[in-house]
Amino acid sequence: MKIHKTKQVRSVVALTCLCSLLFSSVAVHASSVNDLENSVTTKQNEISTINSQLLSLAQEIEGVEQQVIMTEGAISQSEANIASISEQEAAQYTAMKSRIKYLYEAGSTSFLEMLFTAEDMNDFLNKADFIQNVSDYDRDQLTQLNTTHQQLNNEQNALKAQQASLSDMKSAITDKQDNLKTQAAAASTDLASINAELQTAKEAEAAALAAEAAKQAAAAAAASASTGGGGGTSTGGSGTINVGESTANANDVTVLAAICQAEAYQQYDYMLAVATVIMNRVNSSRFPNSINEVVYASGQFEPTWTGRLDTILNNGPTDLSIQVAQDAIAGARLSSVSDCYYFLSSWTGHSGIDVGGNVFFQSW
Repeated sequence: MKIHKTKQVRSVVALTCLCSLLFSSVAVHASSVNDLENSVTTKQNEISTINSQLLSLAQEIEGVEQQVIMTEGAISQSEANIASISEQEAAQYTAMKSRIKYLYEAGSTSFLEMLFTAEDMNDFLNKADFIQNVSDYDRDQLTQLNTTHQQLNNEQNALKAQQASLSDMKSAITDKQDNLKTQAAAASTDLASINAELQTAKEAEAAALAAEAAKQAAAAAAASASTGGGGGTSTGGSGTINVGESTANANDVTVLAAICQAEAYQQYDYMLAVATVIMNRVNSSRFPNSINEVVYASGQFEPTWTGRLDTILNNGPTDLSIQVAQDAIAGARLSSVSDCYYFLSSWTGHSGIDVGGNVFFQSW
């Protein structure tokens, strides 16, 4: 009898040490996962900032390109004006040249003869007035010719200024585009680094969760062996394991039963698979530590926001659903999904373990 008690004491001490090592290991993994998640969050914030900068540069480039289009339109109009002024200049020059040619061929004597052959004073004044008008007209034509030349020069200067402005704008666009390409390349490099770190974090997370589930199963088996089988067994059949009882109240049992009924067909293993995911979350430091908080966490379980869960709660869960919930709280887990923390309907095509139309997996 004394020897038997000694063995029991040793078994209890060994189990205590094993549990201590288990919780220590889980804490270390949880800390590592949290650090990696914080790092991923930081990187994602950096990517968000870079994306905002890229969007701002794209908008600025679009505005400059619009200015370039308008400037090119103005240059085209200036070229048309220059062509029109050139035509006017040529016409005025031709008319002026013809008039000057006539004056030189006729000579000043013709004008004097016109005056001396006047019949009377009125005729003399009329002829003098005609000569003055011809002279004034020629002078006006010369002035207009000079004005036309000045307009032509102004248009040419304006065109040169516009061309210079267009050149500057194109240079500015090129600089902006080069800057955009540089930032885009940096963003791509950062994104690749983030994806690599995120993948590493997920792999580490999955490994930690698998180790946690395996150690929990080992601890439960050791406890059962050391106490002669007093640790309890699951009622779900040969496909279940027991990881030890969890603390829960009557409301937790009802909520767990209702969500299992809403998410799975009325078959023990199908509903126990759902209950396994929920209890795994309750027992993990990465999720809320109560059944109610896990089930009603934002955006996690579709029946909570479609009203199906409320309908089941109002009508009361089935006896089988209650049994599954009680067994899960007592420690029962479906062995095939004992390390899973997520599930989706199998129609989504997500990879994982298919149990009753739901696909279960460790992490995203």
